[in-house]
Amino acid sequence: MENISSAIQTLSESANTLFILIGAIMVLAMHAGFAFLEVGTVRHRNQVNALVKIMSDFGFSALAYFFIGYWVAYDVNFFSSASVLSEGNGYELVKFFFLMTFAAAIPAIISGGVAERAKFYPMLIAAAAIVAFVYPFFEGLIWNGNFGFQDWLEATFGAPFHDFAGSVVVHAVGGWIALAAIMILGVRQGRYRGGKLIAFAPSNIPFLALGAWILTVGWFGFNVMSAQTMDGISGLVAVNTLMAMVGGIVTSLIAGKNDPGFLHNGPLAGLVAVCAGSDLMHPIGALITGGVAGVLFVWLFTLIQNRFKIDDVLGVWPLHGVCGVWGGIAAGIFGSEALGGLGGVSLMAQIIGTIAGVVVAFVGGWIVYTLAEKAAGIRLSEEDEYNGADLAIHKIGATSED
Repeated sequence: MENISSAIQTLSESANTLFILIGAIMVLAMHAGFAFLEVGTVRHRNQVNALVKIMSDFGFSALAYFFIGYWVAYDVNFFSSASVLSEGNGYELVKFFFLMTFAAAIPAIISGGVAERAKFYPMLIAAAAIVAFVYPFFEGLIWNGNFGFQDWLEATFGAPFHDFAGSVVVHAVGGWIALAAIMILGVRQGRYRGGKLIAFAPSNIPFLALGAWILTVGWFGFNVMSAQTMDGISGLVAVNTLMAMVGGIVTSLIAGKNDPGFLHNGPLAGLVAVCAGSDLMHPIGALITGGVAGVLFVWLFTLIQNRFKIDDVLGVWPLHGVCGVWGGIAAGIFGSEALGGLGGVSLMAQIIGTIAGVVVAFVGGWIVYTLAEKAAGIRLSEEDEYNGADLAIHKIGATSED
């Protein structure tokens, strides 16, 4: 019996390790989606910079999270011997890999908002600081119960803040940090003339669409594998993810009046919003959540560009910041038993937890990017911005006709 029990335990550990490893690889692949979404949206003279930023940010984020961020969030470090780290088929190492791909999404989100006018190395170092300190502070608060915040919410409102796959912890935090950076950077040259918005057309709609498709496919790893173990896997999460995506597609197509940029960001808005409650909602609730997110993105992107003159190139604040906030609140609405959900969630706890995420993100982002601005400056010179980040920073264009 002892041998059988040991074999079952080994099989379980290896299955869990493989499960979360597949999830980590799927989320890793999503970073190609971030890259191509930005490449297709920015103007041609900034395409190389978009590609280099996403890859570089990932590398620096991995180091920041490995040595500092994971420690801050979970009080776990990797200074033990390899024999200790590889126990249980190395599950804890692969869990780090999975969560690190989430952390690295924060700079990828920020990158799309500050595109075309930001310096390279100051922004790279600032993004690493975000992943080392700001993001893991809130991550640990919610997903590890640090500082008793979740215990207080549960004692006060009957349930802790619920964010299954990161509508708030990842997306809203990334979006609100990005807003701080965008406001400090200011608008691109020539974006407004005489108070009127000047259209900067996307350079490559097929690349934009490719990026959206890669992100959409990878999102099923992002959400479903957030269970982190085989016994926690749920078809409900998969179908809710699908329905929210569909809701975002339909409403963004209608609200965006057939615009391909809005259409391809619509499913992403729905997917952002469903992360928090994907394990609780009824599929119809997920469909509504995604549909609302699609409209929110189209309306807010248009509003901030035209009325408030916030030059958010890819619309990361409405897409991740606001739709992430909506997702945190929607989990409290459609996750309730009264609306067909599984229950165990408090709307008030969801609201307070979401507000906490917004405050930590915006204040933390403002501090980091203000310090970066004072220390080294974060904006390209007028000449470099006019010539484009590709030539100014990387000394090469995206294509050659030779």
